[in-house]
This record gives sequence, structure tokens and C-alpha cells, in this order.
Amino acid sequence: MWTVAPLKSSFMLASILGFVITMIYTDQIGNDWAFALGFVFALMFVASMISMRNAPIEEQLELEKSVNPPKKKKK
Repeated sequence: MWTVAPLKSSFMLASILGFVITMIYTDQIGNDWAFALGFVFALMFVASMISMRNAPIEEQLELEKSVNPPKKKKK
């Protein structure tokens, strides 16, 4: 059985922006490079969707310290 790693939201943003920019500049970079880059960014997007659906939320909250700041001990 495989486990799913929690990915950051910036990973999804990078995949969306990369795909859109690749599609806009298809004429300048050529069809072969546009397909290759578009495929990579599409796979990144699918990975982020799988991560959102199946990743354990506890690990993700531990990674994000701003959401769950450590509590100070009272003396």
C-alpha cells in the first residue's frame, strides 16, 4: 500500500501557473517542449489533487506552524 505525502499549496499554484504559461508561449518554445512541460505541470496538478484528497491532515498541520502555533508553558 502506498502513502500520500502532504504537499504545500504553493506546489499547486506552481503547477497551474506553469501550465498556463506553457500554453500561452507554445508558439515561442515549440510544440515538443510545450507538450513536455504541459505534461509535467499536469502531473504536478494531479499529484496535488491526490494529496489534498488522501493526505493525513495531522501531518499537514504539523508542517504548517502558523496554523497550529506551539503553546507556551505557564510558570
